[in-house]
Amino acid sequence: MRIPSIAILTLFLARALARPPPEPPAEQAAKPAPAAAPTEVARRAALADVPASIYFDYDRSNLKPGARSALQTFFQRVQKRPDLHVRIEGNCDERGTTEYNLALGQRRAAAAKRYLTDHGIAADRVSTVSVGEEKPVDPGHDESAWAKNRRDEFEIVMAPATLKRTP
Repeated sequence: MRIPSIAILTLFLARALARPPPEPPAEQAAKPAPAAAPTEVARRAALADVPASIYFDYDRSNLKPGARSALQTFFQRVQKRPDLHVRIEGNCDERGTTEYNLALGQRRAAAAKRYLTDHGIAADRVSTVSVGEEKPVDPGHDESAWAKNRRDEFEIVMAPATLKRTP
């Protein structure tokens, strides 16, 4: 039992020692920032139109009026850009079982996807995933924290060239 622990510790130390030391702050500031690739620039521009999050009531997956408004604005921008794909991540607060929260997170993500597809975004441009309670934005254990964690988050993904359709 001790030999594997020693081997792991040795590998960890060797890797830590092999890393180059961090640059002093003056040298870091002197280096120009790397230029972003054209697709990354387009992705960043599209992210300006992405709602950071939409929020849900406790134990609910129906869209609130504020969420519908944010999704409508988002839809209007995304419909004009067929090269953009959207990933919606459903999240929950810490209450409930892991299985229940994963299912609730999926229902929340599906509600946002359904809104976008009902308004005309192709379903294959929108993917959903649930992380349940695993990615809280507020680690607190009160209603204020839980309200921040009951959300959908949106990510813009540029369509890979391999997904282009041929006639």
